[in-house]
Amino acid sequence: MIRNILGSLVALAGAASAVLSPFRDWYDGRAGQDYRVRDLFEGITATESGVLVSILLPFLFAALLVIAGVVLGSRLAVALAGLVVLGFTILWMVRQGQATGSLTVGGDGAGLQVGVVNALAGGVLMLIGALLMRGRGRGVARARREREREPVEPYGAPPADQVDMWPPTQEPGMSTHTSPWPEPEVDPYTGPDPHDPRTRSYPQAPPPGRAGDPRDPVHPPQRPPEG
Repeated sequence: MIRNILGSLVALAGAASAVLSPFRDWYDGRAGQDYRVRDLFEGITATESGVLVSILLPFLFAALLVIAGVVLGSRLAVALAGLVVLGFTILWMVRQGQATGSLTVGGDGAGLQVGVVNALAGGVLMLIGALLMRGRGRGVARARREREREPVEPYGAPPADQVDMWPPTQEPGMSTHTSPWPEPEVDPYTGPDPHDPRTRSYPQAPPPGRAGDPRDPVHPPQRPPEG
């Protein structure tokens, strides 16, 4: 993310430098907007040029490519814009050298001037910005690989208020995972309480402190029949 932002800023700075360069002096006090695009292919002449048909035209096209590349995250578009700026600038230098016999750099206003430097710097900045950008295609592919590497749970825990389809039986039933605390254990059944008077069908236990009667009050012992 940081590389994309930094690369975009560098590329946009290069586009601004390239677009501004035709309005500055290029050679012997002649501004870049005074050179026609056709002069780059047919030879430099002294004919003045309009702004929209000057060397500014390919630089504006390159600036639009940079903006599109930044919006779409395309490194190819930004790099192509840098090559367009550098290509037209170098082509102008070749034609200017053919027209004057040589190219000179002078500090007194003669020879190559600051406009050419701005154009070359703008093209280089565009290429650097394209190298810094990661590109949308690579970012999407990397995000997809990261999602594929993430472990996927075969069975997710259902919400507490919905029907549970819990493995391994996959039988429906209400979820019991409603509390983080363990469930209380239920006392096992041990039969009716012998001290409860409501249990009439069972022999009552003798009161405390009295010896127990071994005879069954419900089924008393019978005297055996006399033979």
